[in-house]
Amino acid sequence: MTSLTSRQRKELVEELPKLKRFCLSLTADPADSDDLLQVTVQRLLEKGMPADAHVAKWAHRVCRNLWIDEIRSRDVRYRYIQTEIASPGGFTGGATAEHSMQLDRVSEGMEALPHEQRAALIKVAVEGCSYAEAAELLEVPIGTIMSRVARARKSLAESLEWNKQREA
Repeated sequence: MTSLTSRQRKELVEELPKLKRFCLSLTADPADSDDLLQVTVQRLLEKGMPADAHVAKWAHRVCRNLWIDEIRSRDVRYRYIQTEIASPGGFTGGATAEHSMQLDRVSEGMEALPHEQRAALIKVAVEGCSYAEAAELLEVPIGTIMSRVARARKSLAESLEWNKQREA
């Protein structure tokens, strides 16, 4: 591998907004996503990439692999503390409180999804990628993306319904 060419640097800069959203989809935490983005860019700048590499695919792969390494290194206690910190406080105002509670339920449901399903769902449902584009960026077959998105949507719907029934 070589250091990044000027073309690759330019493409990487253009890819940063999508890469940042991808980081957030993996981590489900803004602070962690910023850290992951920084580590990803740092790794790309330090290690470089092959001259013929597709910059977006390469960057997303490096990012995903770095996140997998990170989640493997975290222990149960750390994850428990993070979920406790992220728990919402009190609300004021009826409509705002209801919207905040709905958003919290969706966030909790997204966080509960396996990271592969969450990443696929974010790429397709939030970023508007086609299944083919998401498959290319995540380097999996298109059928795998379709399956992950379907399972993620089903799990999220079930989670939201369960939370709704629990609160009633």
